[in-house]
Amino acid sequence: MARADYLQAVDAIRTDILNGEVYELNLCQEFYAENVALQPLDVFWRLMAASPAPFAGFVRWHQHFLMCASPERFLARADAHIRSQPIKGTIRRGHTPEADEQQRLALLNDEKERAENLMIVDLVRNDLARVAQTGTVRVPELFGLYPFRHLWQMISTVEASLRPDVQLPGILRAAFPMGSMTGAPKIRAMQLIEHYEHTRRGLYSGSIGYRWPNGDFDFNVVIRSLQYRQDTGYLSFEVGSAITYDSDPEREYEECLLKAKALLEVLGAVIREV
Repeated sequence: MARADYLQAVDAIRTDILNGEVYELNLCQEFYAENVALQPLDVFWRLMAASPAPFAGFVRWHQHFLMCASPERFLARADAHIRSQPIKGTIRRGHTPEADEQQRLALLNDEKERAENLMIVDLVRNDLARVAQTGTVRVPELFGLYPFRHLWQMISTVEASLRPDVQLPGILRAAFPMGSMTGAPKIRAMQLIEHYEHTRRGLYSGSIGYRWPNGDFDFNVVIRSLQYRQDTGYLSFEVGSAITYDSDPEREYEECLLKAKALLEVLGAVIREV
């Protein structure tokens, strides 16, 4: 998506919000290259070195590869407890400890970022309530700040106790797709995403994870990820940001570039070596 098109889309979404269509919408854009030759596993390990992530993953399906450096948990189950940790709120790391602390405090006190985070927390609470025992949905951490290699992220935690009759398919039907990648309300946000985005997301903003035989599971949100088709040489990644009425289009575009930083650094190093 050309920069001018992205800025125009943000303005149009702000008008949609003013007209009551949505409260928040996650707008994403794709960066891609064609006829690329690379070694996916080598690129994945370089990505882990450049941007260590707690929910990373490497997946191969025939000629399709996913190199994922996700910082975000979608859903995890342990016994009868379910947890979701949506991310909303991003700021660049500082170059010195003092500057880094200033950046952390700036994110903590940013009313727009807090509002974004709170809207998605409310959406996740509503999703989990569909499969939870009555009165057990809780938010043990709101507006938590976590440092990553290039940026600070605002992460909240929503938990609940599951009803005894609920299994994985029902949980996924209640919660997928994740609100942090759609917006609120979810259905209308997805309809507008189809209108504004130039690329169908596919696996991006989906989820990968694992399920144990006892029913416990852990699934991520597929963000900060490279997708590669070895047979055609098509390489792409997507980044996005949450748009609210208070959004500044230029700032949202810069946030996209910040999230793309580690991916671009790794690809730049690979290209220089080739």
